[in-house]
Amino acid sequence: MNNKIARFLAENSPETPCLVVDLDLIAETYDVLCRYLSVASVYYAVKANPAPEIVAMLARKGSNFDVASPAEIALCLDNGAPAERLSFGNTIKKEKDIAFAHDRGVRLFAFDSAGELEKLARKAPGARVFCRILVSCEGADWPLSRKFGCTPEMAINLLHKARDLGLDPYGVSFHVGSQQTDLGQWDHAVGAVAQMFTLLAETDINLRMVNIGGGFPAQYRGSIASIEQYAQAVTAALSRHFGNRLPEIIVEPGRSLVGDAGLIQSEVILISDKGDGGDKRWVYLDVGKFNGLAETMDESIKYRIEAPGRSGAPRPVIIAGPTCDSADILYERTEYRLPGDLEVGDKVEILSTGAYTASYASVGFNGFPPLRTYCI
Repeated sequence: MNNKIARFLAENSPETPCLVVDLDLIAETYDVLCRYLSVASVYYAVKANPAPEIVAMLARKGSNFDVASPAEIALCLDNGAPAERLSFGNTIKKEKDIAFAHDRGVRLFAFDSAGELEKLARKAPGARVFCRILVSCEGADWPLSRKFGCTPEMAINLLHKARDLGLDPYGVSFHVGSQQTDLGQWDHAVGAVAQMFTLLAETDINLRMVNIGGGFPAQYRGSIASIEQYAQAVTAALSRHFGNRLPEIIVEPGRSLVGDAGLIQSEVILISDKGDGGDKRWVYLDVGKFNGLAETMDESIKYRIEAPGRSGAPRPVIIAGPTCDSADILYERTEYRLPGDLEVGDKVEILSTGAYTASYASVGFNGFPPLRTYCI
């Protein structure tokens, strides 16, 4: 909780659940990242939080944007980001969506398969393309599956194919997993990419860009390194493997840029026990997996939760959401404690929830509305 958000909640008493995002904090975080990772161009991952106010503010500051759909492209264009600052980073695109992007001036596209390349050649002729490779996501709290990327060996062949199809083989991308806590993961990935640059140069394909993806963290319950330490690790990896001949570097922050700037205020709607002899009370909130907290799936992202105004001795709890779905349990295995004097109707605050909350909320499962967002 910061003073700005606290003042907004006190003065406006918005209906819960709601997400409140501090735009000034996002702007400050953006500036810090640019300062420490000056070798890279920032492409904000719009999917983390697509609030128009966030996009417009970052566009004014000169940010670029990683987009995944026509709707995100239109959002960025409508809020001041020119097409040349957009990267269509989704490797799974309909041909009509590629055509939509190309018609509006987008010229940078991701791919990881021959089929995607062929679509790009038909609908975005001459575009700059980059191939996403598979890397280890070990150390990430929200690891990425094999859904995206291909082996470096296949990527080399695909970049040759890109040239044959009249596209511009521009670079390589990877993503070490979201909320990555192992700073060494970038070194392994950059090393693999540097080898690709060398092998392709021998066949007269000179790549010019490395997209190092996202992975920088927000502050949840576990300890994390500072953004300065992450930037130092990435810069050291790039220097180690590319020396003084650095290509263009792209970084795609989402969680680290907006996560800590947001807070969800929720209401306790029920406290109960099951009569089964367990020592944990069940605490049900008016926000759950389906209206904002999807990343509690498998208890992967462990948010900090506070109950302001209550000071009773902490008691172990199971925390669940409001819907009629048994999957809507936020934390059962992970130990959480809330004040013993917590009562129905109390407000709780879920910290560092600016990323992947409102954008994950359903349109109305069980009739519960999507998470309301206030950008202040």
